[in-house]
Amino acid sequence: MAEPHTTIPSKQVPNRSKLALKGDSKIVADFFEYSIHTILYQRGIYSPSDFKTVKKYGLSMLVSADDEVIEYMNRIMKQLRRWIYSGMISKLVIAIVSKESGEVVETWRFDLKVNKADDEKNGDEEKERNQSKEDIKREIQAIIRQITASVTFLPELQGGHTFNVLVYADPNSKVPPDWGESEAKEVVGDSVESVRFRSFTTDTHSVSTFVSYRISDQ
Repeated sequence: MAEPHTTIPSKQVPNRSKLALKGDSKIVADFFEYSIHTILYQRGIYSPSDFKTVKKYGLSMLVSADDEVIEYMNRIMKQLRRWIYSGMISKLVIAIVSKESGEVVETWRFDLKVNKADDEKNGDEEKERNQSKEDIKREIQAIIRQITASVTFLPELQGGHTFNVLVYADPNSKVPPDWGESEAKEVVGDSVESVRFRSFTTDTHSVSTFVSYRISDQ
């Protein structure tokens, strides 16, 4: 599976506590990773027998146990963590592609916004930020549940499918040699529906989730 890389300008990272930024960046990166696994399972990209159950966000979640998928995901996440921490990405897209036709049949988009900095935070505000971790967890739980429940309205995928990961990163970001430039992958057609899910916010980031798909002909 090739690893496409799409670049668009993104905002410069605010001047914040490195420790707080590192913690919030990990929250975002973990959300991306577990969301991808959830999508791969729920949309039947791989056999259910290729997944194992883990605990995350207080939920029982399914993640791939396939060695090739794990290696692929590890390479993606290693770079994503660096870009999220440095404020280099603004969007992550998971494109589900038909093996037979090569068409993009569904896309999952995660918009990442760096929140404006407030460099004069006092101790009480820092305490509030730490106390908000449970709220962040609940917000992420709600999104994961929405992704899981999406199979009730998304069209059933017929035939074999694969997936591509596209990262919209700052043009000045350092790109690994095994990543490449790619055109945007979008669902095209006259009957395309887009659904926005809930979002979650940390002290330094805001993440919004969308799914786009072609409505099946009746």
